[in-house]
Amino acid sequence: MRQPIYIYGRWIAIFIASCLVLIAGCSSSNTAANAPQAKPQTQAQSQPNFEQQRQAAEKQASPEVEKERQSAKDQTDQSLDQDAVAAIDQTRSAIDAIAANKKSDALAAIEAATGKINILLARNAAAALIPVASEVDVIDTAPLDEKAIQTLDHGVSDAVKAKDYPTARLILYSLMSEIRVRIYNLPLATYPTALKDAARLLDQGQNDQASQTLLTALNTLTVIEKVTPIPVVLARAAIMAAEDQKQKDKNVAQTLLATARNQLQRAQDLGYVAGAPEYAALNTNIAQLEKELKGNGDTSSLFSTLKDELSSLFNRQSAPERR
Repeated sequence: MRQPIYIYGRWIAIFIASCLVLIAGCSSSNTAANAPQAKPQTQAQSQPNFEQQRQAAEKQASPEVEKERQSAKDQTDQSLDQDAVAAIDQTRSAIDAIAANKKSDALAAIEAATGKINILLARNAAAALIPVASEVDVIDTAPLDEKAIQTLDHGVSDAVKAKDYPTARLILYSLMSEIRVRIYNLPLATYPTALKDAARLLDQGQNDQASQTLLTALNTLTVIEKVTPIPVVLARAAIMAAEDQKQKDKNVAQTLLATARNQLQRAQDLGYVAGAPEYAALNTNIAQLEKELKGNGDTSSLFSTLKDELSSLFNRQSAPERR
């Protein structure tokens, strides 16, 4: 079973550039970067239709990934605190009012934001961070071929040794196959102080300083990211499908288990917690399942163990990271 490659629009240039860095050097990457500008008007007109077609094709070609993306989006949307969102909105309104030289409106917006913050402090006394916004992106730029992944891996190592960090970053972008959740959080420890300082500065007629204080508060929202590797998502789907097929068609079940093993290997090759102990246990149990499927033994317990180990790996690799 072959996994389709989805290269999302904003990552295409990065992926092409990284490949050209390895194959033909900087001059070729500059040519690739300039090529899309040949007919900007035509591209601008066709982009919306292309984007819609791409999204529709991805949902049909890889429903497991779309299902996981939608689930992640639903969970993050439910986690957002509306009072915190309102405080952010009022802060932006205050900045706009300062820019328009409307001091009273700015103070009113800061007062409204402070009221929302006080509610948050009373309701979440033990919480340091309150989620206010989120993004869920599917980034699948990594090649399918194991040798191609190894070539990029060596390219990263060479670039880092040469302290060519821009090139290293470009190559790393082309080694991603993941669903990335990014949650922006309002820090309760510092945000109220920023609002008070901004109000004081406005009273003193220091409008620019007040605006800068509010901008700094908005720009220092704490970001927490959670990454779910697409190969692990696909491995889980293959194992679930294999369990469903174990009594219907054992050959199909065997093929699905092989797909799961290949996806797990791809996850390791791409560096998604490559040293996790679950990988070895999963490979052992997949091999045992393939052996049992050739006979007439009961494989229910093996499938159950396999799913538990996969769940452990899934949770380990989806752990949040603060930025």
